[in-house]
Amino acid sequence: MTELKPRIHDESNGLDYVLVGDYYVPDLKLPEEHRPIGMWGRLHRTYLEQYRPARLSALCLSGELHTYLADLNKQAAERCSLIIEQMKQAEGVTETMKADNQMLWVQSMNSIRNRAEEIIRQEMIYC
Repeated sequence: MTELKPRIHDESNGLDYVLVGDYYVPDLKLPEEHRPIGMWGRLHRTYLEQYRPARLSALCLSGELHTYLADLNKQAAERCSLIIEQMKQAEGVTETMKADNQMLWVQSMNSIRNRAEEIIRQEMIYC
């Protein structure tokens, strides 16, 4: 019987494998960075689990899932803030309104935030 190598590399998928007993197991490592995935990243991961399992598996096996979700979270949060600011300007929601009529300002801001989050969900998360 031939001696098995303790470590092999598969060119077809780019993964390294380690010999454990009689089996080769993928040598997967978590990324060193510790950026938060956040709300948007978690929503997208749930979407991938339910509707795109092959994409999720590919990201997991390549070790890019955490980085991908952290990048998506950052982009979605920045885009949401930009949309909120644009809607505030378009609808005339200002600090003066906040001082004059707080309840109207809160209603307006909640409406703007909800619409901006729905836009982000449709454009970036569930696609």
